[in-house]
Amino acid sequence: MEKKNNEKNTPWWQPGMVLFIKLSGWIAGPIIIALFIGKWLDKKYHTEPWLFLLTVGIAFLFSTFGIVYDSIKEMKKIDKEEKQNQNSKGKSQNLK
Repeated sequence: MEKKNNEKNTPWWQPGMVLFIKLSGWIAGPIIIALFIGKWLDKKYHTEPWLFLLTVGIAFLFSTFGIVYDSIKEMKKIDKEEKQNQNSKGKSQNLK
């Protein structure tokens, strides 16, 4: 019950911003980490630019899987909420 009250008190834009920040984090986080690690590995092993490119490629794949995972999870959440809304509308119409 308390969760529904909190959801009603949140601004309309907050869920969208949370999703935006999550997905942006999946894009920026792994790439930025890969940039530093790749540059460091290239300097250490004198393999410029191959380890840098390899780490950026791995970060791209990691980002892609993270974005897809979070997107699927969010779509399931939206579908569940829509079904609950349809069920509650159906019940209220049956009471009339």
